[in-house]
Amino acid sequence: MPRLMCFATHHKSGTVWIRRTVQAMSAAFGTEWHGIWRDGAMWKVPDEGEAFLVNWAGWFPEALWERDDVGFVHLIRDPRDMLLSGCVYHHHAGDKGEKWLHEPRAAFGGKSYQQHLNAIEGERDKLLFSMRGKHRETVQEMLNWRWGDPRITELRYEDLMQDHACHLFQLALAHLGLEGDRLEKGRSLFWEQSLFGGMADIDKRPRHLHGHVHSEGALKRWEKELPRAVGEAYAAEFGDALKQLGYEQDDSWVDRLPETPADLLRETDKVE
Repeated sequence: MPRLMCFATHHKSGTVWIRRTVQAMSAAFGTEWHGIWRDGAMWKVPDEGEAFLVNWAGWFPEALWERDDVGFVHLIRDPRDMLLSGCVYHHHAGDKGEKWLHEPRAAFGGKSYQQHLNAIEGERDKLLFSMRGKHRETVQEMLNWRWGDPRITELRYEDLMQDHACHLFQLALAHLGLEGDRLEKGRSLFWEQSLFGGMADIDKRPRHLHGHVHSEGALKRWEKELPRAVGEAYAAEFGDALKQLGYEQDDSWVDRLPETPADLLRETDKVE
């Protein structure tokens, strides 16, 4: 049974959902949790007892992988929806928790990533900029993940959003070694943090969540919101990634994209 229970996500792939669930499980089980962001953070790993370890960029130090007391849960999402979600979020996100968005950059003439994005005219060019910026980094993170390790439970955001009974997440917790009441409690806590469960009522959500949730977790947004011109560029640059990640078998999906898509940055969607 794994002593160290590790959760990895990627930017705009359900990170807030997983983070809040891990925090809730930590409180309910009396189990500490730690973010492991670099090799030097391994000092946080306790010498004995259980712990939750997390990373929101799909990475853990090699020293952690070399251990025999670890188990992993990894969550990905359709990169095209991540692109749309990220573009909106980067427009409006505050500096709390997303400092990189607001740091001045010489490449942008002293403007921040967010300022540069907001100054771009037209959604097509905004999406192309986003695609070749933070999104490229995120896709590469997913490709670089240690696929095929039997200690990992692989999850997809799309599957979790349709599994309202939360059986898939419960199976992932069972793979980490949780049993009995703790296993059921973990499933319940995951449901409590879900947009179809405990967070379904917008008015009852914690205020800070309003800055992270956009379009209520809608699936396959790209079919209606991704302009074909962007889709063509996306297929050229990330088509192979979609295939490697199991989201497409070829590039025919581009033909289904709208010439005039839904308004991505409409005023009512200033949350993600």
